[in-house]
Amino acid sequence: MTTSDTSPRDTGDIRDARDTWDAATAHAWAALGGDPALLERVTYRPVSGGLPARLPVAELARATVGVCSLAAAELGARRSGGAVPAVRVDEGAVATAFISERHLRIDGRKPTNFAPLSGFWRAADGWVRTHANYPHHRARLLTALGLPDDGGPDELAAALAARPARAIQETVYAAGGLAVAVAEPGESEIPLGALPLIESRRVGDASPRRLGEAPLPASGVRVLDLTRVIAGPVATRTLALLGADVLRIDSPRLPEDPDAHADTGFGKRSAALDLAAPEDRRTFEALLADADVVVTGYRPGALDHFGLAPDTLLERHPGLVVAQLCAWGWSGPWAGRRGFDSLVQAATGIAAIEAKGDGDGPPGALPAQALDHGTGYLLAAAVLRALTERHDAGGGRHLRLSLAGTASWLTHGVAAAQVDGPAHDPAPWLAETASDLGTLHHARAPIATPAGPLDWARPSGRLGADTPRWL
Repeated sequence: MTTSDTSPRDTGDIRDARDTWDAATAHAWAALGGDPALLERVTYRPVSGGLPARLPVAELARATVGVCSLAAAELGARRSGGAVPAVRVDEGAVATAFISERHLRIDGRKPTNFAPLSGFWRAADGWVRTHANYPHHRARLLTALGLPDDGGPDELAAALAARPARAIQETVYAAGGLAVAVAEPGESEIPLGALPLIESRRVGDASPRRLGEAPLPASGVRVLDLTRVIAGPVATRTLALLGADVLRIDSPRLPEDPDAHADTGFGKRSAALDLAAPEDRRTFEALLADADVVVTGYRPGALDHFGLAPDTLLERHPGLVVAQLCAWGWSGPWAGRRGFDSLVQAATGIAAIEAKGDGDGPPGALPAQALDHGTGYLLAAAVLRALTERHDAGGGRHLRLSLAGTASWLTHGVAAAQVDGPAHDPAPWLAETASDLGTLHHARAPIATPAGPLDWARPSGRLGADTPRWL
């Protein structure tokens, strides 16, 4: 697929997951239910300065890619009947992939990642973070604050400066918009300490679903992708890289950013189905009947009225792997709220920790949408491990992750490490690919395999342009 490429460079010495400084990999692997004896199969090529931050973002990033690579190696070994091979993750690849949306160019054009009304704003007693990238969220934000439809940054700034931060948060939430008060470190409104990194449970006693030997770990696995924006699409982009037949389904009535899909749509096909329309629903049910995995990225309960509640799905389709992703966790007063990485950073104290200067200026941000990307790789790893467990012991699986759970891990469970290595250079991990969208300049995949770096079988295409069928 790649038309212009460079080979990854050897970036120096190799340290393995048994080193105490890489406890994050061991923690994530344990959360996935993996055999601790396999941790010695993961090694890293370190780089310096790839994801600079006050919080241990680089450590979180490499651990999520490390366990995803190990889960892929484990599944591939189970299919072939051999031993789990060693995998070596290049931290330069990880740092590049974690900001893949910033590296993206479409025929030389740089996409806009945040709209003018998305960002930090002074409130009467602190700061708020808004998210207005989608037209409907922008409209709801303006309506909640009594501003006209054509209101711009100046009008928004004046309206927010006159109100307390938490009053803004609740007023905008009640109108269906997105704004959160920026929390001070340790003052998160979300009970971070109680949030698990990964939840996994076996459901039912369906017979083992054996997967035969194949060229890639997930070859032949059919994945229905009902996710949006970054985290979920990163997970399914990774499963596609590893050989899965990934079919993304979007509602024709719900807008999506085509540039976001250009970044995360590699390896997949994309179709539009309205689940409220009888004919489209029949098509979807036929796809579901032959699926191995369903991945959803909507708020808790948002898809239940379509018969897509996890227990309902697993009762109707024994042996299915149902993987769910949300922003704020699966219980508590915030569970049903809409959310994005930037908002979770603000509400959990991360933005305050990352602030620059003497505290008088605006809050800061992580060097990447690290909650999104990290959760995406963890979600892909959880699916791969579920497929391995189903291969061995049968049963269906229900998996749950959240951006807030990953934020909890970052702020409470990942230790900073002093790593010696060459300065990060993204060039070896960038490529150009021809597509129906134009020439895509993009980040390569960071997943390590025994055969070396993988490339996607197909570039990103137009959102909703494919026929809703399995290959």
